Amino acid sequence: MLLTDSTQVQNSGQRYLSANSHPDSRSPNQELLPLTATVNSQDCLEIGGCDVQGLIEEFGSPLYILDEVTVRTACRQYRDAFARYYSGDTLVLYASKAWNCLAICAIAASEGLGVDVVSGGELYTALEAGVPADKLYFHGNNKSIAELQLAIESHCTIVVDNQLELETLADLAQKTSPDTQVRIMIRITPGIECHTHDYIRTGHLDSKFGFDPHTLDNVFAFISQNPILDCIGLHAHIGSQIFESQPHKDLGAVLVDYLQKAAQFNLSIQELNVGGGLGIRYTEDDDPPTIDAWVKGVCEAVVNACNQQQLPLPRLLSEPGRSIIGPACVTAYTIGSRKEIPQTRTYLAVDGGMSDNPRPITYQSVYRPVVANRMSAPITETVTIAGKHCESGDILLKDAQLPETQPGDLLVIMGTGAYNYSMASNYNRVPRPAAVLVKDGTAELIVQRETYQDLIRFDHLPKRLVSQD
Repeated sequence: MLLTDSTQVQNSGQRYLSANSHPDSRSPNQELLPLTATVNSQDCLEIGGCDVQGLIEEFGSPLYILDEVTVRTACRQYRDAFARYYSGDTLVLYASKAWNCLAICAIAASEGLGVDVVSGGELYTALEAGVPADKLYFHGNNKSIAELQLAIESHCTIVVDNQLELETLADLAQKTSPDTQVRIMIRITPGIECHTHDYIRTGHLDSKFGFDPHTLDNVFAFISQNPILDCIGLHAHIGSQIFESQPHKDLGAVLVDYLQKAAQFNLSIQELNVGGGLGIRYTEDDDPPTIDAWVKGVCEAVVNACNQQQLPLPRLLSEPGRSIIGPACVTAYTIGSRKEIPQTRTYLAVDGGMSDNPRPITYQSVYRPVVANRMSAPITETVTIAGKHCESGDILLKDAQLPETQPGDLLVIMGTGAYNYSMASNYNRVPRPAAVLVKDGTAELIVQRETYQDLIRFDHLPKRLVSQD
């Protein structure tokens, strides 16, 4: 599809750059490109002072490119906003399921954040990255015995999700650490609906996560009868990629009500965790609240609820993940083959796809692309970006508006920091990409590119199948 001249100028790759160049004045979750994104004199996209074309030449393609300034800015905006709008103690936890690796956990910790983990592997990674145990919160609806033992031994806070886990934890604690109380929080399903994808709504009552509110009397009674369990807080999370503000405000009031119920069982709850879920801007049509506005609404709701019930302010926790890491990363691909079907569609294939970004095929997620080596080139066609995998559904983008491209051009997809690396796979035995952290013109490897040897590292060939020749 050809576009008019006026639209061509308007839709060049440079349109995604912010007019305001100062990172501190922009909420990262409202940006399509990382905060440091610029176009250099060669008309190439730069991130963190690094030319994307140069990064591909050095580190290969596909490549996750993570901007350190954007990550740190989001961390600081959350941290500072909670301090500004809440007079009690606060702690921001990075929800590391969005992207858990040593470097990112270390960045979050260096900014004063804690880390939320959802598996033994994520917990181990955060500990190895140097995150203090008292700032680690361990979630999950079906933690294994081994995971619970690791959590007890590491002295992190365990967010208990169900009755079986509660009973198992009490028994394990007696055997593993009989002289030390185990810190726990109780996850509650608050029954709050929000408009997001069904797979990422976790606050409504029909969810696999959390205790049903109707069971809380029994839950609190059990905890009061097992003093080895130190219940320090209550937790709820209503979903992900949320643009509405009211559900999170409602959640604060709901949690304060449950805090009062716990007091009836002589449980001194010191922390309320309102989860996360603030959305980010994947396309021009997305309009999420700023980090500051989201935090202000949450804080005011909790303060008002506590004042109404004449309760002291608890320590207030939140768990942003996507809004910290999502906008900070882009994925760079090399364009390969082209297939034109007259009157129907034009396909452009890239050297990655559903193995490095499974969100389009899983959630029907939408992104925005640019041709990174020709940022000012006018838009001339509408194409579908296809991945390289042997799967008809391996489509990264439908109806993407791009300049005319050639094999070897670099396609960058924006906003890929959240759940791309985390959910990446070796489908078709494709090695997973490398990831680099960029800042001030320097790029450092934080995830090494897998090799074919890595793919068979854990394979075992039975002796009877080994050739005797």
